[in-house]
Amino acid sequence: MVAPNHVWTEPAPGVAPKPRTYTPQQQAMIDELREYAKTIMLPESDPYYEHERHWLLDDTNCCARYMRAAKWKLEDGKKRIQGTVAWRREYKPDLIPPEDMRIESESGKIILNGFDIDGRPILYMRPGRENTETSPRQIRHLIFCLERAIDFMPPYQESMMIIVDYKSTTLRTNPSISIARKVLGVLQQHYVERLGRAIVVNLPGILNFFYKGISPFLDPVTRDKMRFNPNLLELVPASQLDASIGGEFKYEFEPKSYWQQIVSHCKLNADGSHRRDTPQAETDSESNEVAQGALSNREPADEITENNTPALSPSASSRASTMVDETPVVVEKNAQTNIVDRETRTLAT
Repeated sequence: MVAPNHVWTEPAPGVAPKPRTYTPQQQAMIDELREYAKTIMLPESDPYYEHERHWLLDDTNCCARYMRAAKWKLEDGKKRIQGTVAWRREYKPDLIPPEDMRIESESGKIILNGFDIDGRPILYMRPGRENTETSPRQIRHLIFCLERAIDFMPPYQESMMIIVDYKSTTLRTNPSISIARKVLGVLQQHYVERLGRAIVVNLPGILNFFYKGISPFLDPVTRDKMRFNPNLLELVPASQLDASIGGEFKYEFEPKSYWQQIVSHCKLNADGSHRRDTPQAETDSESNEVAQGALSNREPADEITENNTPALSPSASSRASTMVDETPVVVEKNAQTNIVDRETRTLAT
């Protein structure tokens, strides 16, 4: 019997994702995209280089996901990966300080807990629990949660399951269509092949217009993964499905315990970076003390300011208030990368 505030960190017994296999032709294209990606990487002297390398090269499936998303068209794969490389350099999703996001997590409006029958981590979204005003930090919190879902993925699993539960949601708490469009843009362009299933439950009739409004911005692949009010017990083991939507797990959300379990399992430092699984990292207790100290001693941050900017991310605070609405162009030259100026709009508008 697990505690009611337990966060599942692995799939149910017997659930074991299997590795993907590729034809020789497909593998050749993946390898070619990987070699191309090396030519647009930051120089090793750049402070963000290790984070870019970890996402782009240490994850051996990264280029494969972009080729699948591009339907095995190499030039399209290059364009897609260019856009995400540029976005990650600007937005730095892997350098979001946990403490800056804690206030957004206190109501349990987005919870990471449990795995489906294929080993996908489950991200619950409950708009009815919205606890803050519309701001760029809300989007940043969602991206933080997407990154944590990726951290939870077991070997050979590359996607997540999202369950949107509209219980108690009102017109006031539901996100605007413009915000939803921005979120869809980020998910579809920069987290390619990361959405395995998208489930919507308890949708009130008054919000049907919301899905009609965002439908034109759903690409066919995303639309095919959406299901409304399915039998969730066919998709999620009962032991890991929240009892409020038909499962056996009587989960009780407790903000402090939840946050500590997430930060600990994901091995996050205070600046949002990871403590990598290396001998040095395993013996370096100082980083762990910094992260745990931040959890227990600091008050929740009300906003992202320059004083909270992590050392490895000098522009994180100034970038936090903007989202790139157009895919930046990355120009390859002598293995260096330049980002061409483009229009940006604030999320608050």
